[in-house]
Amino acid sequence: MAEAHSAVAFSFAITHEGWDVNFDREVLHLVWQSGIRSWKKRLARFQNNVYNGVYPGHFKYLWLLVGIISAVHWNGLSLPLNMTNRVLQFLPGTDVQWQFAACFLTSLVYWLTVVYIVRYILKLLFMYKGWMYESRGRGSQPTIKTRIWLVLVKLFSGWNTPKLYSYQGSLPRLPLPAVNDTMERYLRSVKPLLDDDNYKRMETLATEFENGIGKKLQRYLFLKSWWSTNYVSDWWEEYVYLRGRSPLMINSNFYGIDAVFLHQTEIQAARAASAIHSLLVFRRLVERQELEPILVQGLVPLCSWQYERIFNTTRIPGVETDKINHWLDSNHIVVYHKGRYFKVVIYQRRILRPCEIQIQLQQILDDESKPLPGEEQLAALTAGERTHWANFRTNIFGKGGVNRTSLDTIEKAAFIVTLDDYPYEFDMSDPSKLDKYGRNLLHGKGYDRWFDKSFTLCIGNNGRIGFNAEHSWADAAVMSHVWEWVITSETWDVRYDEDGNTMGKPELSPPSPVRLAWDLSSDALEAIAQALKVTEKLISDIDLRILVHDSYGKGFMKTCGVSPDAYIQMALQLAYYRDAGRFCLTYEATMTRLYREGRTETLRPLSLESAAWVKAMENAKCSVEERVKLLRISCQRHQMGYQDAMSGKGIDRHLFCLYVVSKYLEVDSPFLKEVLGEPWRLSTSQTPHGQTTRLDLKKHPKCISAGGGFGPVADDGYGVSYIIAGEDVLFFHISNKKGCPTTDCHRFARKIEEALADMKKMFVEWKKSFNEKK
Repeated sequence: MAEAHSAVAFSFAITHEGWDVNFDREVLHLVWQSGIRSWKKRLARFQNNVYNGVYPGHFKYLWLLVGIISAVHWNGLSLPLNMTNRVLQFLPGTDVQWQFAACFLTSLVYWLTVVYIVRYILKLLFMYKGWMYESRGRGSQPTIKTRIWLVLVKLFSGWNTPKLYSYQGSLPRLPLPAVNDTMERYLRSVKPLLDDDNYKRMETLATEFENGIGKKLQRYLFLKSWWSTNYVSDWWEEYVYLRGRSPLMINSNFYGIDAVFLHQTEIQAARAASAIHSLLVFRRLVERQELEPILVQGLVPLCSWQYERIFNTTRIPGVETDKINHWLDSNHIVVYHKGRYFKVVIYQRRILRPCEIQIQLQQILDDESKPLPGEEQLAALTAGERTHWANFRTNIFGKGGVNRTSLDTIEKAAFIVTLDDYPYEFDMSDPSKLDKYGRNLLHGKGYDRWFDKSFTLCIGNNGRIGFNAEHSWADAAVMSHVWEWVITSETWDVRYDEDGNTMGKPELSPPSPVRLAWDLSSDALEAIAQALKVTEKLISDIDLRILVHDSYGKGFMKTCGVSPDAYIQMALQLAYYRDAGRFCLTYEATMTRLYREGRTETLRPLSLESAAWVKAMENAKCSVEERVKLLRISCQRHQMGYQDAMSGKGIDRHLFCLYVVSKYLEVDSPFLKEVLGEPWRLSTSQTPHGQTTRLDLKKHPKCISAGGGFGPVADDGYGVSYIIAGEDVLFFHISNKKGCPTTDCHRFARKIEEALADMKKMFVEWKKSFNEKK
């Protein structure tokens, strides 16, 4: 094959005339440049590790200390513990150079001692979570305790400018809740779902667990909480994600949508090139740790460890459990178009500019070659059952050859790009177009996204973009940060000319894309066909509705004196009750990244307070004043649950880890078995945005993503993702399975709109009544 021959850079043979050596200077030059780039990265990583290892200390203070101690020593003054003279005793001599060496070592000891004391003080300060529970409304003032804490945090963290991972060593461990506290929270959360008899039965099971096997399981978990960095994250990654054998598509992967109110170019290659360049710049910032860590309230850092695996990462299938492979570097991406895979080199002494990448992508779009047998639908294997994919991967790709080479190229790519041959459309007058847009990103055709990659960048042929992301390597907040960078880059910089092409002229001739080669046997084609049947069944059973609510948004909610997230969650509770005629166990994801290696915790929006408010809304005899009072109480309860979850006082991760310990000990617990078997019929998540200062909606009000979504967790439930997109717009991504007769995402979307409308009407009437009385 031409591609295989062109990849040979060096060869030699022994003939009767001697050595016969052939080499390609251009390819060897690329190898040399790759090696230089690799060593530069190693040096940069080493420098960053040293920098982060002594943060918040700064080396300039070390040199200042060296000068002071040297001056003190040569003036004959004594230092604490007579340190300089003690060090001098262990050195070969007492000449000037050795005295200076003793002063330097003494300074280093003093400096490192101060640095690590400050780091430990920071860790103790970050353990304080009282600031989260204090009101931040107008006129409210923090307590004296919190004010002192604020001053101390600013004092001890303000010595140096942090890099991405600078705070990692100062973040506290996730605390382990007491079993009794978790039991109380759990019983309170399920009380609205159970009648008196079932509640008493569950109360008895919880008491038996707490006084019995729970004590033993907690002791083992206590040891893990002290021994490991985070007692939840490794088990969560392994048992919730990597050991799952069901398909990733729809069941696990999630998607994100473009800024739909902006459409700067309809040229597919230009928009793709711009997005690719933005992603590569973001990757460079992560590698160099020049990306600023996210600080809550501009002060408290979030854990950044998940950022390491954004790029160059692939989930590798296994028979019983998958694994996540992350490569330190990759100088190429892989592009899929009309059933063909192309390797595209995106680094040539520097990151290629958008106009240079556009040339490469246009070459792919203009390529009229046909897919090889099995190539077009190959990625269906990544969308199907994991064990099937693992067995096929071992049998077909584990033997080396052209198939193995091409698979390695895909898996080691920085990320995957799909150039779709259909448009991604948005039209406020035709909601079905946005629904189709979301489905294209959630599952596509079932074989045109490489679902194992950390993410696949998708571009419609009209220039709109989106992504499909694998979930095990990180949570949605990290991918939202990446996406926010991509979208805002086009408002910060002028990217397109009048014709819609990328700005600028190429400074070099970019490497041409290389078509990947495949030689798939009849067994391979049969395995692909089997996987495709699974994906087609999944796609035919999923429904998605994306609701654009523009009647009001965060602006009105804040005037009601409640948290916008709590407001929306209460609307979802009311909508579900009206849709199903009952309450259900509700899941809302919240983060625990205030702790080292933290991921997520479950917030349970259904509470005694929210249930009371929903019933009041359905009771015609209940007054507006009483409804508003109950809503505010339920929102306050929700906010406290959110704060508890972020502070490590959640319910579900603790119970999950206790269950894992029980399985290791081969001990059955009726309580844990029942709790972990409860279905989440309403699984919700807020898409975070505005995590950094880049997104300024006052200057660029249309520069906001429409958010993203995921599939339902339960067969008879809904998956609901929402984004509070500015002051006046909300997006809801609602999914359900068509095979369930009791769920309908289109009907549920209408219930959400009705609930939001009724809540606004309630507050308007209450304010009117309040003003009249006043």
